[in-house]
Amino acid sequence: MTDPVFFVPSRRYTVTEVANLTGSTLANAAYADAIIETIAAAGDGSTNALVFVEGKRNAELMAALTATAVLCPPEFADKAPAGVAVLVNPRPQQAFAMVGRLLFPAAATPEPLTSETGVSPQAFVDPAAKVEPGAVIEAGAVIGPGVGIGSGTVIAPNAVIGRHCQIGRDSYVGPGASVQYALIGNRVVVHGGARIGQDGFGFVSGAKGPERMPQIGRVVIQDDVEVGSNTTVDRGAMADTVIGEGTKIDNLVQIAHNVRIGRGCIIAGHCGISGSVTLGDYVMLGGRVGIADHLTIGDRVQVAASAGLMYDIPAGERWAGMPAQPMRDFFRELSAIRNFTKHGRGTKDG
Repeated sequence: MTDPVFFVPSRRYTVTEVANLTGSTLANAAYADAIIETIAAAGDGSTNALVFVEGKRNAELMAALTATAVLCPPEFADKAPAGVAVLVNPRPQQAFAMVGRLLFPAAATPEPLTSETGVSPQAFVDPAAKVEPGAVIEAGAVIGPGVGIGSGTVIAPNAVIGRHCQIGRDSYVGPGASVQYALIGNRVVVHGGARIGQDGFGFVSGAKGPERMPQIGRVVIQDDVEVGSNTTVDRGAMADTVIGEGTKIDNLVQIAHNVRIGRGCIIAGHCGISGSVTLGDYVMLGGRVGIADHLTIGDRVQVAASAGLMYDIPAGERWAGMPAQPMRDFFRELSAIRNFTKHGRGTKDG
């Protein structure tokens, strides 16, 4: 049995085409017509592959490249072996990603899991739902009453879209995902197993224990957002939970009720964002960051992995630690502790 090929290139590109598409400079015109039909890591290249190298610590990879072409910064241009076309670009990785999306569009934007088009006869679509021509509803999907689904959107097998939810055009809801009480924009990707719009964790103390506080808000997901597998986004309690356009959320993230996330944020796996937190635009959260409720995180803040936030953070700052503090203070404190233990102070015998 041969290994299956899951991703087939959409077409072949010449080195000249790649240079023009990415705004790169071809160092040696002799390679202008060389053919590129795949991408690879710099240390694992092959014939007809495009690779990239950037960063001083990776400079040594240049001499041993096996590839048709390499994207690299100007300072690496003379380090490639003979036979490898050098494409000089100040941002090689971004250029490489662009070519990858063109070569393998199905790897960049999910496609239907089956060969079906239109509405599968094995799907349930309520008569009161509106599915635009060009949308794909795959086998086992459930579409509730009053739902609107735009052209080009794919609802994968066994996904469930609750009543009155609206999903824009060219979006994707993955297998086994559920969407309730939500308005979703265009070109949004919700990966398999994600849960959108379930009730938030809202309880008040009662005579017999916790009593539920009704959650009557919605989830609003703006254009070009990506929500990772098994991530959960709770609907708002009174107001809405909002995710701003262009934000990318990894797998296994918890976003609680009334959270408002700005544009272009990056949220890595295992983050937990408590209720009523506000994130500004272009915030970056490393893996396993936890944020206490009702905090405000300013624009372009960066938070290191595993940090625990208990205070508001002004715009533009970088924080780390548990509890989190400005990164310069965190490393100063860490250095002091290391120096303290290095000299044996504070020990029983010291």
